[in-house]
Amino acid sequence: MTLPPGQRVADGFPRFGKHLHHPPPPIPADPVLAVSGPLTETITLSQRDLAQLPRQERKADFHCVAGWSATGLRWEGTPFETFYRTRVEPLIEPGATITHAVFEGLDGFKSIVLLEDALADDVLLADRLDGQPLDGDHGAPLRLISPGQYGFISTKHLCRIEFHTSEPPVSDRLSPISGHPRARVWREERNRYLPGRMVRPVYHWLIAPIRALSARGSVKPPVPLGGEPS
Repeated sequence: MTLPPGQRVADGFPRFGKHLHHPPPPIPADPVLAVSGPLTETITLSQRDLAQLPRQERKADFHCVAGWSATGLRWEGTPFETFYRTRVEPLIEPGATITHAVFEGLDGFKSIVLLEDALADDVLLADRLDGQPLDGDHGAPLRLISPGQYGFISTKHLCRIEFHTSEPPVSDRLSPISGHPRARVWREERNRYLPGRMVRPVYHWLIAPIRALSARGSVKPPVPLGGEPS
């Protein structure tokens, strides 16, 4: 098995996330996906609306920026490109050129994604994992999955997508661990300012404490993580 630079195989698929030791956000009784931006109208899609779009199943690894990788996962959902071409593109205001998308979760986490990256052919709006509906630990009811980018791009508990004609402001831009805007795993784009190889040891060191905190809020027993630094 060939992994991207600096990654180590995890045993299972551990829970990492914004909320750490807190439980995942409750799933709404009738979850919806709100879509806004320079569009002729704002749209809100129900699970039934999304289910009517073409679906795909993709086998893809998940690479955390901290340095672990969960391999051989089977994701199922709607290709983001299909969603964009059929439900968003026809509504773009005349003269507007979309460059970025902001994906927001029910937990308040946001990822900013270059449209070029979001339209890659392996990017999904996923609602199933390994043949089962997503659980709270891994992003129920809906999440973005972008296998070619580090996991912080793949927003969990997706409830809103906002499109932009330029890069939106980044709230953690001044942070020393601010994520790279492209986050491409094969180029090891971990950090906005520093080479991936330079920050790799620090990020590896963070695996164990973050995993321990995240496991406290898990909806199921924690999974041991293989390949942790000693």
